[in-house]
Amino acid sequence: MSATPLRVGLVGYGLAGSVFHAPLIATTEGLALDTVVTSNPERQKQATAEHPDVRVAATPEDLLARAADLDLVVIASPNKTHVPLATAALKAGLPVVVDKPIAGTAAEARDLAALAQERGLLLSVFQNRRWDNDFLTLRQLLAKGELGDVWRFESRFERWRPQTKGGWRESGDPAEIGGLLYDLGSHVVDQALVLFGPVTQVYAEAAVRRAGAETDDDTFIALTHANGVRSHLYASATTAQLGPRFRVLGSKAGYVKYGLDPQEAALREGQRPGAGAEWGTEPESMWGRVGAGESPLTGGGRAEPTLPGDYPAYYAAVAEALLAGGPNPVSALEAAAALDVLEAARRSAHDGVAVTL
Repeated sequence: MSATPLRVGLVGYGLAGSVFHAPLIATTEGLALDTVVTSNPERQKQATAEHPDVRVAATPEDLLARAADLDLVVIASPNKTHVPLATAALKAGLPVVVDKPIAGTAAEARDLAALAQERGLLLSVFQNRRWDNDFLTLRQLLAKGELGDVWRFESRFERWRPQTKGGWRESGDPAEIGGLLYDLGSHVVDQALVLFGPVTQVYAEAAVRRAGAETDDDTFIALTHANGVRSHLYASATTAQLGPRFRVLGSKAGYVKYGLDPQEAALREGQRPGAGAEWGTEPESMWGRVGAGESPLTGGGRAEPTLPGDYPAYYAAVAEALLAGGPNPVSALEAAAALDVLEAARRSAHDGVAVTL
């Protein structure tokens, strides 16, 4: 790679910007965190404390006024800003990474993809959970054929948060693109599409469970893939007893895995990849199990070592794409395909019908 790192402007320094993007950018060879955009004085102080060499800008307009001094813009601001900010950055001649969901509709995502292609610029979507430890392990099991033909894929992203927190993520205003269907649902749908390909039918349920909640906080999505696999996907903030993260049932065996990938917790605690300790690893007690006819809760089947999670691989691939012409790790058209499913799920939940794609 080039000896001179690419200069990155990061828009937004809330949870996504400060916990995920900034640490990963700062520790990726070939990238340098140049500027953080936030109008919040406390977050400005936080950014300079955590990244002493970083510049601070109050608005995206201030950042794009310096477009000639930058090589990449990362958009980690609220969902409703993703499309206008990505459009402005692309028109300013800058490659762009956008946090998920890239847009509120598949049509908007495809318009952004067309603009990026027209300008000859990278447009990538941050789908970090493609590099979760359990997802990488499942992909390896499938590649080896150890489960046989997969019949059903169950994926749960469940939490127990009986009290609402407010903010745009829980807003009932459709313009905010809040709610779990588009938040955690963006992850579980993307993973299902990566594993099992296009979807022909979508059925969904979305409920508002908590007092004071304005938008969906308990969702279920059933997908029928073109290859016959059925995916059952759960995203909930109201689950008092958490189910397995994955339960995958095939003609030879099944794979059951509990617990979440440890990388988010590590980043929240201030740990950084490449700081000496092993990154993305979990103890043997958290490994999933592979078997047929046994219960994993009683030790049935064999323990399947969990591969290390690897969020740094995403930004390494972005740097490779920009510096050496490598592939886009997550394209806007892939994100649009996931939004096709999420839009169908929203329509299904509202009308109480299965939607054919």
